[in-house]
Amino acid sequence: MASRLFQGSKLITPFLRQHRPILKRGEATLSHKANEFPTIVQEYSKSSPGLCKITTLPNGIRVATESTPGHFGAVGVYVDAGSRYETDKTRGVSHILDRLAFKSTANRSADQVVEELESLGGNIMCSSSRECIMYQSAIFSQDLERVVSLFSDVVCNPTIAPAEVDEQRMTAMYEIEEIWSKPEMILPEILHTVAYQGNTLGNPLLCPPENLESMSSELIKGYMKDWYRPERMVIAACGTDHDKVVQLANKYFGHLDKSSEPLDSVETHAEALRRQAAEATNEDSSSIVKSFFSSPKQRQPSNVYDIASQPAHYTGGNSFLDVALDAAPLTHVYVAFEGLSINDPDIYSLATLQILLGGGGSFSAGGPGKGMYSRLFTNVLNQHYWVESCQAFNHCYTDSGLFGIAGSCRPEYANALLEVICRELDLVSRSDVMEHLAVNATELSRAKNQLKSSLLMNLESRMVQLEDLGRQVQVHGKKTGIDEMLEHIDRVDVAELQRVASRIVRGAVGVTSGGTGKATVVVQGHLRGLTDVNKVIEKYGLGGGQ
Repeated sequence: MASRLFQGSKLITPFLRQHRPILKRGEATLSHKANEFPTIVQEYSKSSPGLCKITTLPNGIRVATESTPGHFGAVGVYVDAGSRYETDKTRGVSHILDRLAFKSTANRSADQVVEELESLGGNIMCSSSRECIMYQSAIFSQDLERVVSLFSDVVCNPTIAPAEVDEQRMTAMYEIEEIWSKPEMILPEILHTVAYQGNTLGNPLLCPPENLESMSSELIKGYMKDWYRPERMVIAACGTDHDKVVQLANKYFGHLDKSSEPLDSVETHAEALRRQAAEATNEDSSSIVKSFFSSPKQRQPSNVYDIASQPAHYTGGNSFLDVALDAAPLTHVYVAFEGLSINDPDIYSLATLQILLGGGGSFSAGGPGKGMYSRLFTNVLNQHYWVESCQAFNHCYTDSGLFGIAGSCRPEYANALLEVICRELDLVSRSDVMEHLAVNATELSRAKNQLKSSLLMNLESRMVQLEDLGRQVQVHGKKTGIDEMLEHIDRVDVAELQRVASRIVRGAVGVTSGGTGKATVVVQGHLRGLTDVNKVIEKYGLGGGQ
């Protein structure tokens, strides 16, 4: 369920969901011979003979495949839904839907679904995030039809029986309690809630305990009716024949009726960006004052289309969670700023910056290939014995993002850790500092190579390749080729990196996004003696409008 973005120095799939794709050599739109549905064919890499094909069924479902060879295939169904689309009434439904994924359906009992899963073997799962609910599998190629049939049943015909909902309510409560006991899991959630107060990306991934009590099968079915529409679904497959996948998709998903009021995922994401740009330039408000003082609560959308196309509004802010010393031996500090959306051309520089900062835990960061030469290891973990962990993070979404550094230490060093984090963010954005403190060409080259190798190695995983394909097609309607990504990374130089770093940490992203530019700070632990964090941030000139 956790947001699959850059976490630490490890590259996870969402960087693969970058930048609006550009048609490459060999791309064309044609009428498919086997099914006569409109199909786009993309040659996305000169080093690979494989092709990416995207077919749109009459009801709006997009079918995307990549013809990469192998003994295993992978297929998934991606629904453009998730916690950012929830309202006060439906808060937490995505979390429960995730847990109800492989229960009883109109055609199979819960036991039959489990039996089918076990007989298939492979890797079959469902997960929910802020912007997508994913049903994914890696299976033997000969089992393709069985998996598509199963996915059709659990996506289109779930029973959502009251008894099943009650069972998952109890299980979810235990899960929530466990996650709250683990700072590394719950603090990123709190960070999002503080950074996007009362809107979109600030909606929690976990179902709030008070909403668990009112969760019902009728509420869940209503949410699915709103968001589980064919034009918001992508059926993606890797290592399989495109014609076969289209045939199966039409057989098992073609019965879904086309929406009378379309809610196409590509169009609503594009509309959210248009609205965000309009709000940033104040085109849709009568005055700057009105725009500035309008809270997210006052701009609540009134219908499903407005919810789908509501842009994220970054607010920033602070949250301090005081915990008894015996219950929390470490204090955790998160400092974040509004990052970049996957559509921003600077996203490649920002991803490089996250790798360059790197970091990790005090007992694991120094091994070969684990960030030994990253700035947070050499400047922080290797210099300050009291730092338990220090790591850069980068969460990217379709219209916004969060970038920053997370660290932990003993409570008496919390103020010092805050200073260290702010200093490192300040230094990477400046060229007017001493040579040994500024970013140099050697470390930048190392970071770019690490980023490119992580990108390529992650794409060797069938499941990563599958999610990359499904999400890109869901958001953009096309796939960005790996060659194009590598070219963008190669073009990053020191001056460009410093410019993008300054844009982030000085709060300048808000100029184009409409965000406040303020820092987001979350601190958990024994907080006695904690300094004024805003003064420390101002001292280093970080954020805007502090």
